[in-house]
Amino acid sequence: MFKSATLRLTGWYLLILLSISVIFSITIYNIVTSEVGDRLRQLQVQYEHPDMQSPIEGLQPRYDRYSDLRIAQRQEADKNILFALIYVNFLILFGGGAISYWLARRTLHDIEVVHEAQSRFTSDASHELRTPLAAMKAELEVALRDKKISKDDMREILESNLEEVEKLSRLSQMLLQLSKTEYSKLEMSQVSLKNITDEVSQRLDKNGTRIKINHSTLTTDITANQASIEELVMILTDNAIKYSPEKSLITMTLSKRAGKACFEITNTGTGISPADLPHIFDRFYRADSSRTGGQKSGYGLGLSLAKKIVEIHHGELSASSALNHATTFTVLLPVFKSKEARS
Repeated sequence: MFKSATLRLTGWYLLILLSISVIFSITIYNIVTSEVGDRLRQLQVQYEHPDMQSPIEGLQPRYDRYSDLRIAQRQEADKNILFALIYVNFLILFGGGAISYWLARRTLHDIEVVHEAQSRFTSDASHELRTPLAAMKAELEVALRDKKISKDDMREILESNLEEVEKLSRLSQMLLQLSKTEYSKLEMSQVSLKNITDEVSQRLDKNGTRIKINHSTLTTDITANQASIEELVMILTDNAIKYSPEKSLITMTLSKRAGKACFEITNTGTGISPADLPHIFDRFYRADSSRTGGQKSGYGLGLSLAKKIVEIHHGELSASSALNHATTFTVLLPVFKSKEARS
């Protein structure tokens, strides 16, 4: 689709370019030939004047040949100008064609990338929705065929279906959050990264034994949207808890780096392989089952949402890990600057 669109757009670019070139060439041709004709006419009048001497000493002008000479020179000049303009237009045709194709590819490239990402996202989302729906359908069909099904069996099926409904609810919520993050204009204000990390830590580690926070003496206030940053820290912390051994220590570190507020979260565990590491922020991407632990794998949307939140805040999100080594996620966000500092 995009190849044909590129060719059509190239054709339109080239048509516009050639139309301008042809109109310009016709205008130049008329102006130049008219100017040449006027010059030759003036020259003929000077040479045909009765009192005028021949430009070559000792020779008298031959008045009968002046008109023929002027016409011949005019025709020769017109032909040379015409061929020069045709040559220039052929150069514009081939050179403009190459430039038009390059411009068309550049124009459509971002649209093509977005279209492919949207198609892939739709396909992945459909697959994720189809799996729990198929499980629910199969269980319900079996239950309906079994005329002797007991009350306990029916309860078990309903509980299983409820779990699938909860999964679908979580998936739809994540998809909605992604959509809002991409298309909503977030309200920015001064946000304390320290307060947010403390609140998230207390929420996910009520006993205070799992998460350790290292605060810097420097201020870590940032210019951000409060709810989005809370969601970002929540995603990264929940991810660290999910993919680390029980009762293992998770470390949060707040500092300043390269003029930005830095938030790092480190967890121990099986780590992430070099093959998986470049793709962990892709939507619906999940590493191998040995790392994800089967049911704890989620939908592969959390880190994608975290990446989008950081991008909207003009920050940076990166991860460093290796198999059987600690995993560290690093977030860099713009530091809040007061009006006095900005001025």
